[in-house]
Amino acid sequence: MIKSLRGMNDILDENEYKRFTYFLEVAADVAKKYGFHYIETPLLEETALFKRSVGESSDIVGKEMYQFIDKGENDVCLRPEGTAGVVRAFIQKKLDKAGGIHRFFYYGPMFRYERPQKGRLREFHQFGVESFGVASVYEDAAMIMMVADILKKLGIGYRLQLNSLGDNNCMPQYRDSLVSFIESVEEQICEDCKRRKSTNPIRVLDCKNEKCQFLYENAPKLINSLCEGCESDFDKLKKILDDNDISYEIDTNLVRGLDYYSKTAFEFVSDNIGSQSAIAGGGRYDRLVEFLDGRPTPAVGFAMGIERLLELIAMPEESREGYYLGAMDEEAVDTIVSLTHKKRAADKAVCDYKAKNLKNHLKSADKVNAKYCCVIGTNEMNEGTIWVKNLESKTELTIKREDF
Repeated sequence: MIKSLRGMNDILDENEYKRFTYFLEVAADVAKKYGFHYIETPLLEETALFKRSVGESSDIVGKEMYQFIDKGENDVCLRPEGTAGVVRAFIQKKLDKAGGIHRFFYYGPMFRYERPQKGRLREFHQFGVESFGVASVYEDAAMIMMVADILKKLGIGYRLQLNSLGDNNCMPQYRDSLVSFIESVEEQICEDCKRRKSTNPIRVLDCKNEKCQFLYENAPKLINSLCEGCESDFDKLKKILDDNDISYEIDTNLVRGLDYYSKTAFEFVSDNIGSQSAIAGGGRYDRLVEFLDGRPTPAVGFAMGIERLLELIAMPEESREGYYLGAMDEEAVDTIVSLTHKKRAADKAVCDYKAKNLKNHLKSADKVNAKYCCVIGTNEMNEGTIWVKNLESKTELTIKREDF
């Protein structure tokens, strides 16, 4: 028997499917209310897109990409994250040259070759948003508020962690002081951190090795080296969040896992999903459009791992909806099918193609959570009527089919 690949799961369980689709409905609804519209990008992209955007120093590029040479000798990979593809589309459609403000949301599968564990699969799904053309820190705050709104509607508790990564004015000086610190403890850090020291030293702060984390508690903090502009923006961001009753913690080691971030970085974490606690994260990436050969454009966004949220979602009480239609005699099946087709123009309607007794039709209607069970038997067939039972109020009536 052929089985699914390790870390790539089917969504067949009814409860999981309902949670998955409910999350998408809620997240998309919130994004639209913030003025974002849907974008879809390909699952397959040139490998260079992610090497240039995500960065050679990231674990994604270094260890986790599904990369291969296709039949046209192109170096391609399955997308490991969503932002780079949206930026590529933004540039390719010349929106960077058009100017103005462009806001997108997306969802779909991503692929990373990592050790599968609870909430972390090799094929997983993300919901994300990207905003282009707004340099104001108010847009950073809007991203955080959007995540908070989505989680609130889903009934998911969280802690918000916040940091500033500075910009080209303050980052170079900080990088030099961080490298000096890393060199002073280099014999004690892991091999990944030694590699990152020469590629993107700030990424060492994102290391999950406990020994490294202990050492980096004494590392210089970027938040203490911010230039006047970055410090002012960070103070303003905190005030906006305070004014809107959004609690946060300052995490000076929060750098996110990708190379393209600058200034605001944030992460939403949950204490209910184990050691890998991040459920959403993002920040500002004003340099990425330019890195990918576009016109310099301020940008900010976030992404949420859907599988990591499913078990945390508080599902609303499910109410009955729509119609179930069934025939008690074979001669009524065609009539039932036609009535179902007519009803679907305005309502949800399902029908059973198999004739059976009333008791079994009521059971079937209950299984699909229909509000109305509608049945035609011999009498109804002869009289041109249909029997209808409201499964919420338990009331019954017989009506003419032309009035149904």
